Amino acid sequence: MAHTYEGLFILNTSGKEEGSKELIERLEKDIQAGGGKINKVERMDKRPFARVAHDVDSGYYVNIVFDMEPSQLDAFRLKLRLDEDVFRVMFLRSHGTPAPRILAKAE
Repeated sequence: MAHTYEGLFILNTSGKEEGSKELIERLEKDIQAGGGKINKVERMDKRPFARVAHDVDSGYYVNIVFDMEPSQLDAFRLKLRLDEDVFRVMFLRSHGTPAPRILAKAE
């Protein structure tokens, strides 16, 4: 059974001819090739880092919500480790929107 994941990707676009749009499209294709279904893509623009890490001072942030089998997520994660254009990535399993809690007043 596929789970819904929220992936935060920090892309290294410095010194690259390939722009952020092409990198995001490539990530989407990789998710779909792994049997995933994309629900939402949120581009958050380029942001500077608080500290320079590995000679990289900024990254392009993108948030992708997608459905994928857990076993396929592990394979996708391994593929991302080899990708020089993906600086950091974090996955969270999404459990949907929580229902609002209604508290009854004590009388």
